[in-house]
Amino acid sequence: MLNIPDFSKIIFIDIETVPVVYNFSELDERGKELWDKKTRFLQEREGVSPAQMYEKAGIYSEFAKVACISIGVVVQKDGESQLRLKSFAGEDEKILLQEFTNLIETKFSSPGYLLCAHNGKEFDYPFISRRMLINGLRLPALLNIAGKKPWEINHLDTMELWKFGDYKHYTSLELLTYIFDIPTPKDDIDGSQVAAVFYEEKDIDRIIKYCEKDVVATVQLMRRYCGLPLIEDDNMLST
Repeated sequence: MLNIPDFSKIIFIDIETVPVVYNFSELDERGKELWDKKTRFLQEREGVSPAQMYEKAGIYSEFAKVACISIGVVVQKDGESQLRLKSFAGEDEKILLQEFTNLIETKFSSPGYLLCAHNGKEFDYPFISRRMLINGLRLPALLNIAGKKPWEINHLDTMELWKFGDYKHYTSLELLTYIFDIPTPKDDIDGSQVAAVFYEEKDIDRIIKYCEKDVVATVQLMRRYCGLPLIEDDNMLST
């Protein structure tokens, strides 16, 4: 079992991202040129055009934005562990990023708090940070890691924990929830469908629900790692 000293000090997060414009044709000429340059290797490897490759634009922070950030914290009430969830979502990325920052800096400003996400070190944390800079926002202390030594950065990553030093080993959250007998978060949409839900259906509530399910799955996975019981559905509150 892993030894996590204080679950109440972990801020579990997940993000959903979408291209800044829905279709490749909506980019200006300079944007198209730069997209072509950034993804040329992948285009050649997969035998696709820049426009076809654009369906993956949502993972590149230079060409995508945050549509939703969900966070979860575990608290103790009446002797039971409860999970409290909150999401920031919408079309205006700058507003949702600022609201996320405000919460982090007001509610979780005391020493000892850690961020935790699945594949967070390679995706969620740097993506949020880059988009904050693009939007002219100040990074919250938990994400402001410039100048810090690797051992001074205490972010948690449930995928990295599963690697046990095997740097080439990628394991999805969906697979880990399966092998640890945790209810899957992938029972509605998946990441490849988020852009269509955002731009075509304009159903931000559906995206929030999907994002919060990933947070729940990450919390439950960490509890399995630590040999703790799963949090019951009745003890989960979304605000």
